[in-house]
Amino acid sequence: MDLKGKRPKRKGKSEHFTYARAGVDSAREEVALEELVKWIKKTFQLRKEVGVAKLKMGYFANVIDIGWNMGIAISTDGVGTKVLIAQMMGKYDTIGIDCIAMNVNDILCVGAEPISMVDYIAVQEPHPDLLEGIGKGLYRGAQMARITIPAGEIAQLKELIKGKRETYGFDLVGTCVGIVPLDKVITGQDIQEGDIVLGLESSGIHSNGLTLARQIFFDKMGFDVNKYFDELGRTIGEELLEPTRIYVPEVMEILNSDLNVRALIHITGDGFLNLTRVVSEVGYVINYLPEPPPIFSLIKKLGNVTDEEMYKVYNMGIGFCLVMAPDDLASALEIIKKHDIKGHQIGCVRGKERRIIIEPRKLTSKGNRFYGY
Repeated sequence: MDLKGKRPKRKGKSEHFTYARAGVDSAREEVALEELVKWIKKTFQLRKEVGVAKLKMGYFANVIDIGWNMGIAISTDGVGTKVLIAQMMGKYDTIGIDCIAMNVNDILCVGAEPISMVDYIAVQEPHPDLLEGIGKGLYRGAQMARITIPAGEIAQLKELIKGKRETYGFDLVGTCVGIVPLDKVITGQDIQEGDIVLGLESSGIHSNGLTLARQIFFDKMGFDVNKYFDELGRTIGEELLEPTRIYVPEVMEILNSDLNVRALIHITGDGFLNLTRVVSEVGYVINYLPEPPPIFSLIKKLGNVTDEEMYKVYNMGIGFCLVMAPDDLASALEIIKKHDIKGHQIGCVRGKERRIIIEPRKLTSKGNRFYGY
């Protein structure tokens, strides 16, 4: 798709771009979601033994009791407007990896092993090159996550699905299941003062915040997806399409060891605020962060985005966190190293208030936002 047409007028540097202004109003979504959730919660009473949901809503995945002390972890997610980048690039063979990643990484967060996923693909028209590309990505993601895809669904919704490339509009969603003994479910219930936070590096922007990034790069700046950036070493389209990292092999090896893992946290939408999505009433101090991939500094600079917004919307270079006993850190880092991924001790548990302090950026959280201090 050629985006080199009329260049939009640039906005003044003093104007800060935010996720809400880009069209994603998370605060309004929360209010509206309450109306849906009140009905969904009523279904929890429809099963009394086998089939009972063991966790409250709001965690990364829920666990369903199937008897014999075994649980099925279940979660569903899509890839959001990253599908539009795939359309703009005419490249569809990686977006399936993102769909797998967004689901299996959430399943890990309850201490479960992902085992299978079904996909749902809605298309404007069923182009063979589009569907083959999606299939290739799903297969590659399944390889990395060690799961099967036993079935799925495709729907032709020409009147409903639109996109950035004529007749190539599509959406991609998955529902993943995993297995976990009920007495091994992890939701952060045993976190202790002084536990450390081990952060695993991300592969880039992953599959969150693409709406804000697209508005900055393509609407505000008028760039083509094929514009090359020295900072990135590739085009902006290639960078934004970089697949979400799948953390299954290294995290499962840690879980299957004797290490004391207290919580597992997928850093997705809401960034480091995800650390508070645990049962224990605890706070965190982040005192070290590795240099984030250059895509984040480009977003910040070109969109004049504040640190408060960047650390709420994006993973900022850390895609997955484990809260662990300090004595187990060295062993965990050895496991991670074997899987060719970098891990860092980025902080620790401190206090009984659900608050996150990011010392390197002088940020502190309150509710669902960060503020400077």
